[in-house]
Amino acid sequence: MVDQGDLVVICVSIGVALGILIACLVYFGTRWYNKRTHLSRSANEPSLTAIPIRTNGLGTSTDFSASLTSSVATYRSPNPPKKSHPTGWNHQNRDGFASVSGILKYSYKEIQKATQNFTNILGEGSFGTVYKAVMPTGEVVAVKMLAPNSKQGEKEFLTEDLGLIANNYFSTRCSYLKEQELDQQNQLRHCHRPRSTCPASCTARLTLVCRDRVVHKVLLLGRLHHRNLVNLLGYCVDKGQLMLVYEFMSNGSLENLLYDEEKELSWDERLQIAVDISHGVEYLHEGAVPHVVHRDLKSANILLDHSMRAKVSDFGLSKEEIFDGRNSGLKGTYGYMDPAYITSSKFTVKSDIYSFGIIIFELITAIHPHQNLMEYINLAAMDYDGVDGILDKQLVGNCNVEEVRQLAKIAHKCLHKSPRKRPSISEVSQAILGIKQRRLMKEDTMSFASTNFSRSVSQIDEQQVELSSIITMNHREIG
Repeated sequence: MVDQGDLVVICVSIGVALGILIACLVYFGTRWYNKRTHLSRSANEPSLTAIPIRTNGLGTSTDFSASLTSSVATYRSPNPPKKSHPTGWNHQNRDGFASVSGILKYSYKEIQKATQNFTNILGEGSFGTVYKAVMPTGEVVAVKMLAPNSKQGEKEFLTEDLGLIANNYFSTRCSYLKEQELDQQNQLRHCHRPRSTCPASCTARLTLVCRDRVVHKVLLLGRLHHRNLVNLLGYCVDKGQLMLVYEFMSNGSLENLLYDEEKELSWDERLQIAVDISHGVEYLHEGAVPHVVHRDLKSANILLDHSMRAKVSDFGLSKEEIFDGRNSGLKGTYGYMDPAYITSSKFTVKSDIYSFGIIIFELITAIHPHQNLMEYINLAAMDYDGVDGILDKQLVGNCNVEEVRQLAKIAHKCLHKSPRKRPSISEVSQAILGIKQRRLMKEDTMSFASTNFSRSVSQIDEQQVELSSIITMNHREIG
């Protein structure tokens, strides 16, 4: 017979085993169910890369994700859902504004209020007016408004295909379809008909095309972040207007600082500005994925912050130059454009290098490219110390002439007639940085030598005091 104690042990063991088995079945069953549910949902949803969206309201902040492509589909779908999810360029919510990849979307009214009804003007650029704005958070920003009637014509923002925006194709009414859905600003949200069947000249179709392109370009600009680039903070596509919101640069442009007689730039500041520009362009050429060519590097597009650190602006905003009142087909600014680009119409990263070489000579001479700067450069190139004769008068006697010559040598290489023989931006950056590093090493050496000399003098003084005290003691003993 089985002992009663053994029977209890056997029953307990069987119960524990059954409990473990049931727990395992529940665990794996739950995992299988969750996995199946997830796969089922994935099959019903488009496989897309999620883009982070941030909606900021008064006293609220919510983070969620939305798909760029599915958002476009919401616009294009012939049977849109009654309640659409918020998207990066969906229309303004009552409580706040949406953002794409951290780039905030503002309404026209918000920008209007922040700029004091567009009266706080910072300056006029080739793309329109730039305004100073104070946001509700207290942050100071710069708002660049694309002017529909500015000199660049109807295809000057970002790329040619966005010219429709500048000509107010954001129609509030479809010219072919009667059925439409309007948002709170009375702007077209969606035509209840596939866009593919909508005539090409329909303003509603043009509106949708433009909005898609705007968001695409904003995403491209918004992903570029570097301490030597002027960062894009937000944008506004509202009431037929397109505005870009950038961080505010309190010390203005390098062009204004160089050519304003009341302002002075020391040699140290100019050398640091050259270093900063090279780092910004280096990021565009070699750090960004995909790589970015600026196409319009010039002193007016180099801005300085409160600590006089330089940042490159207007990347992705190249404009078409006009000669004799006619469009040339060339993008950039006269005086900074690569001659090889002018003759071949092929723009490469080496064309940016040429423009940077011009900017370096501006830093050295304070002569504007429109004032025959290249003639001075060619004359200076004839002699080793030729650059001394075109040095900015503010720097005469206030700079290290050898450093000026070294920087001019780098700039000459950037201006080589053959683009292939020009250095890469990383080579330029290292060369300019080398000038600063050699100076710092020399200063450290001199400081070290000076410190050692001071110590030696101090030791000699101490020894003289000791010797004097010994002599005094000897005299006393003899006496």
